[in-house]
Parts: sequence; structure tokens; C-alpha cells
Amino acid sequence: MTTVPPLPPCCHPQDDRWPLPRPLPGLHLVSLAFEATELKPEDFRRSQVSPPASVARAVAKRQAEYLAGRLCAREALRRAAGQPLTPGQNDDGSPLWPTGTMGSITHTHGWAAAVVGQQHEYAGVGLDAEQIMPDERGHSLSRQILTAPEQERFRQELTVQAGEFVTLVFSLKETLFKALYPLVHRRFYFEHAELVSWQPGGNARLRLLTQLSPDWPIGTELDAQFARDGQRLISLIAVGPTSHSIQSEG
Repeated sequence: MTTVPPLPPCCHPQDDRWPLPRPLPGLHLVSLAFEATELKPEDFRRSQVSPPASVARAVAKRQAEYLAGRLCAREALRRAAGQPLTPGQNDDGSPLWPTGTMGSITHTHGWAAAVVGQQHEYAGVGLDAEQIMPDERGHSLSRQILTAPEQERFRQELTVQAGEFVTLVFSLKETLFKALYPLVHRRFYFEHAELVSWQPGGNARLRLLTQLSPDWPIGTELDAQFARDGQRLISLIAVGPTSHSIQSEG
């Protein structure tokens, strides 16, 4: 069996606790905190992670984010498929997963995570984490992130908790993109989906406002789950292997 090298000093121990309301069978989520200022030039080599050229040329913060995310993904792959492999990177910048697996990587403010499963159980998965923005910024960004009907539908939330709510909508739409882009190979944006409903316990439902492919027409609805973890929000969407339904029950 391949020996996995120890974590570099810039990374704290990995955490395999499921941070969302409902664990999903066959999905493995691994996270860790990291200190970008502690990154050393040799950390990639010692960790046996090969950064793409764009990352190798980047500032230390971007390098640490990439390294931490790939280390989470490698451990999640080991747990999900018995393969302690490090995902590469496609030409479009998305992770390149080993054959038979799929996953998603996220990072925000010194924290990274990855979720991985096998393709015979899930067609796709999206994971996103965002630092909760202040209310003032939430108000200023609401028209960019929410459609006009969403602004009307969630007027109360925008009045009493603009920062957290706009962060939630942003994160859910990012998660939707991460889950569906590998399936449709088409970019879409905030105005191409809307939040239909959400509950404080961590349930949400989104609807496509554009046709992404014949299999993903306008009006398709998907379930999601989310959780607040300190000052960040984490959200996840998992797509079943042969349908558009979300695997939402543990």
C-alpha cells in the first residue's frame, strides 16, 4: 500500500467529522485548518503534491490553499476508494479526479475541505465554504447574487440578516455550479438559478432558470444542505447516479 507522507507544518491535523446536518452514504468529507504564512518552499515536494504552473507561480496564500485542498482530497479518496491519490487539474482549472471517482474541493480563510465519492453511487457533488460577510456588504451584493424574484421572496431575510443570508445564497449557487459543471461542461452564473426555499435546520432547494443540457432543463429543482460552522457557512449538493434527485437522507 502507498505510504502517505505526513502533513506539512503549515497544515493542522485533518478532521473527518461531517459538518452538515445529514451524512450521506458513500461520501467522505475531510477538512483541515492551515496557516499560509507557515508554507515552506519544500512543502509540495515533501507532501508529494505537484502544483500546476499557475499555482507554482502564485503567491503563498494561493499555494497554501491548493496544497491544503489537495491533501484533504487525497485523504478523502483513500477513505472513499482506497486510493491515496492526489487529484490533478483540468485545463479549465477544475479538479481532475481518478477514474471512477468524483468530488469537490473548497477553501476559505485558512480552512480547506474536500468531499469524495464513487461514480457508481453519485454522478456529481458540490461542496462550498464561505466566510459570512457583514450585513452592509450583504446589502450591497444582494442584487448581484439574488434574482429580482429572490429579492422579493426573501425580503424579510434581507432585512434582518442580510450578510448571512446573502452568503448562504452565494454558497448554495457556487455549490450548484460545482455539482453540475462536470456533468454539463457549461458555465452558468448567479442569475441562472434561484433559491426556492430554505429552513434554518439546514435544508434548501434550488431551481435552474436556464437549460444546461437536455438532461438538465430549465425548472429542474435540486435539494441541498448547509450548516454554519463558526463564522463560515458550508453547503453541499450531491447528485444521484441516474437521476436528478439529491441524495439527501442519511
